[in-house]
Amino acid sequence: MKRFRKFRETQEIRDSYADVPPVTAETFIYPYFVVEGEGVRQEIQTMPGIYRFSIDELLVDIGDMLSLGINKLLLFGVLNDEAKDERGSAGYKPDNIISRAVRAIKELYPSVVVFTDVCLCEYTSHGHCGLLHKHDVDNDSTLPLLAEMAYQHAVAGTDFVAPSAMMDGQVEAIRKRLDGAGLTTKILAYSAKYASAFYGPFRDAAGSAPSFGDRKTYQMDFRTQDQGLDEIAADIDEGTDWIMVKPAMAYLDMLYRASARFPDYPLVAYQVSGEYSMLKNGAAQGFFDEERIFLESLTAIRRAGADYIISYYAKEFIRRGLFC
Repeated sequence: MKRFRKFRETQEIRDSYADVPPVTAETFIYPYFVVEGEGVRQEIQTMPGIYRFSIDELLVDIGDMLSLGINKLLLFGVLNDEAKDERGSAGYKPDNIISRAVRAIKELYPSVVVFTDVCLCEYTSHGHCGLLHKHDVDNDSTLPLLAEMAYQHAVAGTDFVAPSAMMDGQVEAIRKRLDGAGLTTKILAYSAKYASAFYGPFRDAAGSAPSFGDRKTYQMDFRTQDQGLDEIAADIDEGTDWIMVKPAMAYLDMLYRASARFPDYPLVAYQVSGEYSMLKNGAAQGFFDEERIFLESLTAIRRAGADYIISYYAKEFIRRGLFC
């Protein structure tokens, strides 16, 4: 009989055998929702403790984020319905809300690493991720608009553009646009992004729920395995710098496979809104201990191979001292 319990007898012994890279402030990318106006700090009903910020309030909150040692953030724009149109033009005009936020951040906090989401869903009146043709997304006509949005973010000073629309060829279109303008902005591709029920609270937060149908014709079918690796390989061929698997907790197998297959590319996992809200609300109901459940889930994401984690719990994780 081989005895394993000796490895677990005390906390000190357990710590000495822990071989998963720890989750630290450096691991995290913190997501923000940005709205028009001034003095806006609006809690999102479906995501306890998460807010929509106007740019002035965003800058205040980033100061809090930095005080915790987190230096990377991801921006999403949130518009009123009247500012949206069929082409999502508010997302790629020169004075779009994300470009203005980037400029303000870089002026006050030049060392912050800024990632900006590149997708039309937050800006279109129909809520889909690209231009429509006969009630489906027209892939190729969407690409120039995504490239223009990425260009505007890059000109404003973002460090990474993060295309999330799941349009075929989106990384190549963006890379050509950036290179052609002489810009060195990096790309974090939402490479393996699945059509998931875990996105529900985000769509409430960003006002991006589709007005009809769903996104299954362009986001990945969760019943597949190898397609995710093929998507990542294609994004690498097209010129991405970093890669992503989204969501995280239900896709740890894909994180592990991506980490093993593409070890030379930084791998990001997105602990999405539904994962956050599920754990947060479950803890509030007394179903489990909040600190333990977030520590366990985030450590599992690291164990699967993620180098970085986008998480709405990042600030709270650091504030509570949940290092392991």
